[in-house]
Amino acid sequence: MAGSALAAGVAGATAALMLGLTLAGAAAVESQRIASVADAAALAAADAASGAITGDPCGRAAEVAGAQRASVASCALDGLIATVTVGATFAGLPVGATARAGPPPLPG
Repeated sequence: MAGSALAAGVAGATAALMLGLTLAGAAAVESQRIASVADAAALAAADAASGAITGDPCGRAAEVAGAQRASVASCALDGLIATVTVGATFAGLPVGATARAGPPPLPG
């Protein structure tokens, strides 16, 4: 009888640990996904600012973010450099990331 209780306790602890690790892994994946969304949105804004594509730079960033289940929290342009912050929710909690994109700096 004592062995059954011990086995049940070990099984319960193992299940709790597995659930915690699964949630931590899913949160890490969501963090990388939202960072990628921010990168893509900033690139779209920088392309629009440079004239490589048509449209409003921040509008383009919002289109890209929206297509990937995120929203633009802020969008700023400094010449041809775009800084975009996007946000979404994961398990009811807000997640966000910021990215910058633009032409490379001039040498020298």
